[in-house]
Amino acid sequence: MTLEDPAGTPAESSGPSVVLAGGGTAGHISPLLAIARAVVDASPDARILAVGTASGMETRIVPEAGFELAVIDRVPLPRRPTMDLLRLPGRFVKAVRQSEAILDSAQADVLVGVGGYVCTPMYLAARRRGVPIVIHEANTRAGIANRVGAAFTQRVGKAFPATRLRHSRVVGMPMRREISGLDRAAARHDARVRLGLDPDATTLVVTGGSLGAASLNRTIASSLDAMAHAGIQTLHITGRGKTVNGPDGLQLRAPGYRQVEYIDGMEEAYAAADLILCRSGAGTVCEVAAVGLPAVFVPLPIGNGEQALNARGLVDSGAAVMVRDADFTPEWLEATVLPLLGSPERLAEMSRRASEQGIRDADTQMAAMALAAAEGRIQEGTRA
Repeated sequence: MTLEDPAGTPAESSGPSVVLAGGGTAGHISPLLAIARAVVDASPDARILAVGTASGMETRIVPEAGFELAVIDRVPLPRRPTMDLLRLPGRFVKAVRQSEAILDSAQADVLVGVGGYVCTPMYLAARRRGVPIVIHEANTRAGIANRVGAAFTQRVGKAFPATRLRHSRVVGMPMRREISGLDRAAARHDARVRLGLDPDATTLVVTGGSLGAASLNRTIASSLDAMAHAGIQTLHITGRGKTVNGPDGLQLRAPGYRQVEYIDGMEEAYAAADLILCRSGAGTVCEVAAVGLPAVFVPLPIGNGEQALNARGLVDSGAAVMVRDADFTPEWLEATVLPLLGSPERLAEMSRRASEQGIRDADTQMAAMALAAAEGRIQEGTRA
């Protein structure tokens, strides 16, 4: 269902109007879309409007997913004292006014925020308009926008137990149904065949995410002989534009080794893998737990250490192994990863422990939270 432009006439519908805010990165957009789909599943007449900024990935991903997108100005906080800092108050006030106009036009019954630049002005606008707020926090360290928003609501879901955020409870990570509903054992054979792999060989999947990870790629390229000797086949997802070449300048080839830049639908890779070696972004950590996939995590070595925190719960439970990026060498891989792949019993135990940590219904939990808030507003008769 389509809404008018925020400056136009509000659309009419008997269903709840759910506005979802977030964007900038896939880590925000993916859970936003999962929640939106779950809302529509639970309430088919619901009106959905996503809100982001014009410079974020959401401008492409949200419309492709079939939802309408409105945008407000992006107002980042300058990291150093500059002229931008002097302009910040005026720019922020403008973004709040834009947010209020969007909520008014949508006749919003609830605002669902997942974090990012867009959320702070949207939360303040919702507070001013009396629109109930529902929040999902994906990271172990909550972002500033959700810390602000959590002061205005008691409806706060989080992906990780260790996340410290006011009024929050663990709901897991909203994810695509193709992943949350995956039966790895049942899908394994066909997934391997579709990916060009031997359906009967022990399989390591390596991925540094859509952008790839140069350090992972280098170590894997240097370890192919050892992996082939151990009877391991490797699916190496190198990242877009990060083809790994051999000494001859051509794409690297080796027995039992298949290289691709990207896979559209990571559920195929999860089904194919006996073990995944990857970074530990919040989405990846929650997905491998949900599908019960043993993992070796190599956290991104930059930033505030968030990726290592994301992985800690699975590592401490015995579902995963973690190694510092600087220590992820061919020697470490041969000493640690290959024996692990050679132990079906240990992999099975890791899979069981991952499944115990995984949550598959975060999308429906967040949708229920949002629809309950919207219903309360409708019954109170406070709709715009």
